[in-house]
Amino acid sequence: SMLISSTKGRWVRWGGGPLAHTAMGPFQSGSFLGRLRHFVDIIDPSTLLVSEERLQECIKLLDDFKHHRLPPGVSDQQLWEAQKVKQAIIHPDTGEKIFMPFRMSGMTSNEDLPPKRGLFYHNACVNYANRNATKPTPTAKFLQGYVGAVTSAVSIAVGLNVLIQKANKLSPSTRMIIQRLVPFPAVACANICNVGLMRHSELTEGVDVLDGDGNVVGSSKIAAKHAIMETAFTRVVLPMPIFVLPPILMSYLEKMRFLQNHRRLRLPIHSLVCLATFSLSLPLAISLFPQMSQIEASHLEPEIAMATDCRVLTYNKGL
Repeated sequence: SMLISSTKGRWVRWGGGPLAHTAMGPFQSGSFLGRLRHFVDIIDPSTLLVSEERLQECIKLLDDFKHHRLPPGVSDQQLWEAQKVKQAIIHPDTGEKIFMPFRMSGMTSNEDLPPKRGLFYHNACVNYANRNATKPTPTAKFLQGYVGAVTSAVSIAVGLNVLIQKANKLSPSTRMIIQRLVPFPAVACANICNVGLMRHSELTEGVDVLDGDGNVVGSSKIAAKHAIMETAFTRVVLPMPIFVLPPILMSYLEKMRFLQNHRRLRLPIHSLVCLATFSLSLPLAISLFPQMSQIEASHLEPEIAMATDCRVLTYNKGL
């Protein structure tokens, strides 16, 4: 069967054609490698430069394809490129543009922000912008979540600083171990709090679950819980390479005569290494689970399981 996205991000089936693999383009969503290749496409920074005119052209092209009115000469590659542009910019639930800095393709270009701003501001907004948005979120709830996310992140950061200061009273070897190991759990905890608090309304409102034809069967709090837990887990995995690879690479690079003779280049090179590592870890982390996740109807609320004959339902996990 054929899967193709409408302008609202819903996936509907109809007979074969060039877009015949999955909603993730030519890459199979059932395998980690397929999802990885898909998300490498989606976080392509070049999509940040797409004009409004180009975006509307892509949306129209996909809409024409859906309604069997494609102009002659349109290639499969043009259709895949149009789908890539749309998925990188348009939210799959609202059908609206995601604000540029808060798209997944904007995360790598914002990694040079000061740490506090990146932790307290950018992460919270990225989590909110890429949430499941099948239910509207009142402004008051958004602000409550944002304040909670920032407060928890600040508390963890302050606690980390206090812990490191107390480590000065310890032996040099113990202090070195603490300084190397403590930042990761602190960042991981802050990321989990960020996701949970910025998307907490999903737990009370539920998220839409869809049958095989893209029809909404109901609103499930159980699916919302799965979505938030899976997203939070990706935020734990995301910083892992950043805490491991840059120190190893820099310890090697700093031994080179070139850097020893040009010490001023250490900071910009270190920044480039961190940026490259994050560019690698981001698609790896968000590829752990499909964005359009599936769950057995029998595992959901009884009223939802009874409302459909479909054994497996789909929901937008968010990113």
